[in-house]
Amino acid sequence: QVQLVESGGGLVQAGGSLRLSCAASGPTFSPYLMGWFRQAPGKEREFVAAIRGVGGSPYYADSVKGRFTISRDNAKRTVYLQMNSLKPEDTAVYYCASATFAYNPTMINNYNFWGQGTQVTVSS
Repeated sequence: QVQLVESGGGLVQAGGSLRLSCAASGPTFSPYLMGWFRQAPGKEREFVAAIRGVGGSPYYADSVKGRFTISRDNAKRTVYLQMNSLKPEDTAVYYCASATFAYNPTMINNYNFWGQGTQVTVSS
């Protein structure tokens, strides 16, 4: 199994930035796909961004395009989410997740392993 641990969340003012990290441990083989999801209080968990192990383009929710950037360092077994121009509506618990296969990386059911989440709060 793959263990995922998120870090980097915190409190930031609107317009500010945060960088989230997700460190993976466990089997040597890296998952093909890594994603970020978020869940606000009383809301469903929603897709934020995803990146494949090789090739292809990153995927982003429309709400974060142009503001967030997903990247990965396979040598460090870590995926990052750079969050710029943060808005109060970005406030949520952010989760990283891994998938072994997906035609559509935005679908939550593709993901097999999940981190425990890190809180991001954006004040107005």
